[in-house]
Amino acid sequence: MQQADIEADQNIKYDRSLLGVDYTIGSFRITQDLILNFVKSTGEAGHRDVKDAHQRDWEDSDFIAPPTFCSVLVSGHRRPDIKLEFGDTGFFAGQSIDCLVPVRSGDVLEAKTTLKEVYPKTGRSGVMVFVVWETRFTNQKGEEVALTRDSYVRRTLPVR
Repeated sequence: MQQADIEADQNIKYDRSLLGVDYTIGSFRITQDLILNFVKSTGEAGHRDVKDAHQRDWEDSDFIAPPTFCSVLVSGHRRPDIKLEFGDTGFFAGQSIDCLVPVRSGDVLEAKTTLKEVYPKTGRSGVMVFVVWETRFTNQKGEEVALTRDSYVRRTLPVR
């Protein structure tokens, strides 16, 4: 970490009591239609289930969601406000998804999110603060099926 980042880290103001605390986002019943709508909306027309969906009777457990499916379940859900006092603009910086067990039609997924880290980083435009949330999805068997990490950035716009 650069010296400027170390000094900035000590000065970042946010509710540190939220670090590492699990927050329930919700429960999601996975259906064939939900999977099909996701597949069609993302343009994954080559997904085997789209090709065969209306040509045969599927058992729920045979209908598998694509690897990125879980990311859409938490889209639009609010996370706790960490009361970050930094910058005047923010944006979504990226997402990683670990798929651990296939998600199938008929599953009921529980999603819990955790504030994993808040850290500064100095770039060409100055200091930015990254906020990283980790969301774990478990199915009705208690198996962890996916883990997503969403990163957000706060920064100060340059004066022109």
